[in-house]
Amino acid sequence: MKIKEREVDGVTILEVSGKIMGGPDSELFNSTLKSLIHQGKSRVVVDLAKVTWVNSTGLGILISGYTTLKRNEGEMKLLNVSDRIESIFMVTKLHSVFETYKSEDEAVQSFATE
Repeated sequence: MKIKEREVDGVTILEVSGKIMGGPDSELFNSTLKSLIHQGKSRVVVDLAKVTWVNSTGLGILISGYTTLKRNEGEMKLLNVSDRIESIFMVTKLHSVFETYKSEDEAVQSFATE
């Protein structure tokens, strides 16, 4: 897994690519989020457009990130969730936890309406 970070209108976009499968991925994702929180950046959109696979440990990584941001008065939303990952969210009922968006503009604007 690789993560590229950029900012749009005060919202941090994390472009994740590859497979989210645990081990070093968990450490990378958590340290990235903790660094953002430390910098006072708590509005995060995770772009999954280039993610090819998420296993159960990968789901745990996303849930952990979501929880970490919530505990620090932040929020994490998902962008470009593939049909395959969406179906995993449906089966695991995670679609009721994560807000997902098809367009970056919508995801970024969703923070402005809160």
